[in-house]
Amino acid sequence: MTPEEVLQEIAEQARICTRCKLHHFRKHAVPGVGSANTRVMFIGEGPGFYENEQGLPFVGAAGKFLEELLGDAGLTREGVFITNVVKCRPPSNRDPEPDELNACKTYLERQIAAINPDVIVTLGRVSMGYFIDQAKISSIHGRDFWSHGRMVVAMYHPAAALHQPSLRSVVKEDFSKLPALIVKAQKARETDHDPDETQPDLPGDELDDGQGVEQLSLF
Repeated sequence: MTPEEVLQEIAEQARICTRCKLHHFRKHAVPGVGSANTRVMFIGEGPGFYENEQGLPFVGAAGKFLEELLGDAGLTREGVFITNVVKCRPPSNRDPEPDELNACKTYLERQIAAINPDVIVTLGRVSMGYFIDQAKISSIHGRDFWSHGRMVVAMYHPAAALHQPSLRSVVKEDFSKLPALIVKAQKARETDHDPDETQPDLPGDELDDGQGVEQLSLF
């Protein structure tokens, strides 16, 4: 199967999925959207109200800001792939629960494998938790490291900047680093097929306070 066919199959399966209780609350599943041949994949936390209504990721105010951020980085929505760690909306936009993350894990793993991006950008603390055991996003945002042979960059969720205007300039600055990071990741993967696995070197005061999610292996 081609990457496009794999993504289409995943989308069809997600739309009728009943693996966890979130299917009781969905109007539309939100499998993801974008290019199957992109070098950059964005992973958010979960669909919100408008995403549940339309079946598309990041279509509300946070989505408009994300498109602005993508433009600042020389990217477009159509040229990247955007998805979430869970494909159905958690009630009241709460964090996904561990069983819900596990239920959706196979979809995300297959999407990553099909696209094989050079860079994964995590948007928010929950998606960051897939790649980092425990950390504060306030300490590692905008930093790059390697996980399973590809670069991962932790970013604030665009909605965070809408709720805390003081973060807007921080988020924009982080996104401005993406063009250089994409080039760095591409060159590293071309010259070294197995880049060293790295994790942020965090002192004790930069560890999460226990409110984060347990890291889930993607491979």
